[in-house]
Amino acid sequence: MTPTLVRRHRPHPSSSSHTTDAHARTRDWAEIQERMLVPLYEAVYDRLDVGAGTRLLGLGCGSGLALLMAAARGAAVCGVDTDERRLDLARERLTAPGAPRGDAARPARLGPGGPENAWVREAAADAAFTVVTAFEPLSAPAAEDPGGAVSAAAAALADAAALTERGGAVVLAGWGPPERCATSGVLRVGARLADPMRSPGYRRWRPCGRDDLEELAARAGLRPDGSGRVACPFGYADMDSAVRGLLSTGLFDAAERATDPTQVRKEIIEALHPHQRADGTVWMPNVFRYLICRV
Repeated sequence: MTPTLVRRHRPHPSSSSHTTDAHARTRDWAEIQERMLVPLYEAVYDRLDVGAGTRLLGLGCGSGLALLMAAARGAAVCGVDTDERRLDLARERLTAPGAPRGDAARPARLGPGGPENAWVREAAADAAFTVVTAFEPLSAPAAEDPGGAVSAAAAALADAAALTERGGAVVLAGWGPPERCATSGVLRVGARLADPMRSPGYRRWRPCGRDDLEELAARAGLRPDGSGRVACPFGYADMDSAVRGLLSTGLFDAAERATDPTQVRKEIIEALHPHQRADGTVWMPNVFRYLICRV
């Protein structure tokens, strides 16, 4: 499925106020950026036959779009994320009138943090998960691991696997080859501008290597059982929507701290110009990779 171009939902504040408005960034993620990975969600759900009888745990569930899609297929869903604002939006989506309920006997449950939380373990004690997803592109193994991000990701995956029934699936996702991801050039802008920021928790984008997901799975003690690639083009109605969507990922936060928001926005626009069409829309073909592991 190819995502539709995103239209503006509301007038946006000035660039200076927008960069300091975390709530606006969260809304931009939910309204603009999150849907870019819908083809990935659909491909994985189709391959694993997610539906009635599936008990799914979403790691880094964001504002809940992937969970909502799983619930629409009849799955019982739980989700965790470290971003409370995104979780609030996920709750809104999953409890809104007319929202799909999935397994009525097991209402959707959402909470902060990761699979180590007590409520996640309680949910698994009732019935072990059959599918665990980590759709947010994870940091893959690298010589540089500021703040131990890779080790933390492997630990979270291992914790989630321990709550999954034997034979259940744990899904990892990452960027495809840089030469097949037009957005790579734009994301490198953030990495370059943020270069001085080497403090713990610093989030630096880097392209995935051919075996990075497999190496991360090995660290988590998971057994690979197939993989796939999915086209996930990033399409935006105009330059402003593209900039807002990309900023909402958090991958430019360190760049804004290292330089200034105005400079970051200017350089993102420059990097996006080759991808702007004559009608003003912005279109960047990308390929994402997923790895299915078995517990």
